[in-house]
Amino acid sequence: MTMEAFILGCGGMMPLPNRHLTSMLLRREGELFLFDCGEGTQVSLRALNLKWKKISAIFITHTHADHVTGLPGMLMLSAQVERDDPLYIYGPPRVREYVEMTRRVLEMYIDYDIVVKEIASPDKPGTVYEGDGFLVRHFPARHTRTCVGYSLVEHERTGVFHPERAIEAGVPRGPLWGALQNGSSVTLEDGRVVPPEDVLGPPRPGRKVTFLTDSVSLPSLVREVEHSDLLICEGMFEESLRESAESKKHMTALDAGRLAAQAERVKKMGLIHYSPRYTDRQLKALLKEAKREFSGSFLTRDRMHIPIPFDEHAG
Repeated sequence: MTMEAFILGCGGMMPLPNRHLTSMLLRREGELFLFDCGEGTQVSLRALNLKWKKISAIFITHTHADHVTGLPGMLMLSAQVERDDPLYIYGPPRVREYVEMTRRVLEMYIDYDIVVKEIASPDKPGTVYEGDGFLVRHFPARHTRTCVGYSLVEHERTGVFHPERAIEAGVPRGPLWGALQNGSSVTLEDGRVVPPEDVLGPPRPGRKVTFLTDSVSLPSLVREVEHSDLLICEGMFEESLRESAESKKHMTALDAGRLAAQAERVKKMGLIHYSPRYTDRQLKALLKEAKREFSGSFLTRDRMHIPIPFDEHAG
């Protein structure tokens, strides 16, 4: 089952000619999930030829303009592509107000259901969305406005099937092997029951993708981002601008790298939500500081494609 992330925008505060505002699309098999929706989101979706009408849910971290100003256009666009399924929008308080007010003021033509679900307790972690074989978890961040981060976490997978063990147990090839591979016990003609653990290796972890932007560094975040195959984390400023970062409640690139390093088993961490003060060439200063703490750091760029494979060696 394929999973891949697409960075639709990596900028913060204001869009630049080659840097749209923060947004990430996650595709898991054929299902699409959007995290934040800054200006320029539609442009990147079109450039990447991604089918936005298949977006199942949009997850908003907070209601600052640079994270939601692409949303009105997305809602109107979806009405032009014969959308049949409801569109779910999740976020902290005031997301519903923003969506409803924008629809009313712009007199949007919407021919599909929009279901807005606000997170009742954004100051406490919990599950906001459940799908087939995975869930989306929200957790509190700390910004100048109520803000949350999100993790898409797949359920644990069954272990590797060992055919030689099945043969040794007397299980004939065919449907019974499939049942064992799916984690079900099987009954043989002689009445013996063969449990799946007799022919399977240890359970294997699913994948985890975490999206965290617009927050100061918090001890609680270490637990939330652990085991992330991909962590997308803001690193808005250099250490020389720490005073500004702290006053505006943002992380520096060093903070992001340190967070990834402190958390258990983060595989790679992409910086996002750059201050517009940095040109593309100057972003290497942010990367250098993040790598000082976590060697798996990299710079995200608009329209970057990031495959997220299974770790077949884990578990």
